[in-house]
Amino acid sequence: MPAGDDSAALWQRTYAERSAAELSWTEPVPRTALELIAEADLAHDAAIVDVGGGVSRLAAELIEIGYTDVTVADISTEALGRARTDLGGDAARVTWIEADLRDHDFGRRFDLWHDRAVLHFMVAESDRDGYLRTLDRALAPGGHLVLATFGPEGPDQCSGLPVRRYDAAGVCELVGDEFALDSSRLEEHRTPSGGTQQFLYTHLRRVRS
Repeated sequence: MPAGDDSAALWQRTYAERSAAELSWTEPVPRTALELIAEADLAHDAAIVDVGGGVSRLAAELIEIGYTDVTVADISTEALGRARTDLGGDAARVTWIEADLRDHDFGRRFDLWHDRAVLHFMVAESDRDGYLRTLDRALAPGGHLVLATFGPEGPDQCSGLPVRRYDAAGVCELVGDEFALDSSRLEEHRTPSGGTQQFLYTHLRRVRS
């Protein structure tokens, strides 16, 4: 992942120059994320953050279900702006935050942290360490962690950048023994261009802090 301002500039260009249909990770409905969030069995006033939310439909779906404390964080203001526009009048029901997850302090705790396709860009150990420190500050004791990364047979690059692929054991090793694995699954994501990418979805609970 490019360091510092280069990273923000890259994602600004990506979202400014490409429509959702041109982004390989686009999914019309984030069904698996919604299933794993439902698995967490949270009250509708639970605090949920979608990190690297980009132009994902997850926030819109959560608001429609009835969740009342939804935050979307992304390093790209372009992505956040597009997502707010797409959500229309309901955008005011979501908290939007520009954030580099390697060093951001949300100043609060969340009951569930959702990340689809951010962590696997953290190929440098220093970037992963920064991400984990942010996660540690932001996730409440007993909170849920829903991660989606490229799986063992997923691509080794995305948007021209190298990525790190994971299996469930690798995710558990990364986050450490303060998390317990509730479930994991491998899925084939069909990209808007018709290709396929293997994703690993994991749902973990914070059992120690």
